[in-house]
Amino acid sequence: SHYPVSQAALARVDPNDPRVALRFEVFLGSVELANGYVELADAGEQRIRFDEERKKREQSGTRSGPVDDHLLAALEHGLPDCAGVAVGFERLHMLYDDTHDIADVVTFSFRNTQ
Repeated sequence: SHYPVSQAALARVDPNDPRVALRFEVFLGSVELANGYVELADAGEQRIRFDEERKKREQSGTRSGPVDDHLLAALEHGLPDCAGVAVGFERLHMLYDDTHDIADVVTFSFRNTQ
């Protein structure tokens, strides 16, 4: 799958379609198990994205945090082509327990129990 670049802050832009980022999700049936993206390895592009995000936050009156200079320095040093994937343990647990409600498997409920 592809996602708008604005929805994938650390993902590489698709070289065939600059409107979208190289981002993906893994589903089993209707349950999203994981999501990931091809890592952006261009320090200059990442700095531009950080600056654009900071400007948007300032314009909206939202506080912005510091720029991650350590990440930018690492990217300048060089990052091989790679992808990152986040797997939802609770979602795997939902499949194992054959439940459709994540509240059945989380340790601490996020729902109001009053």
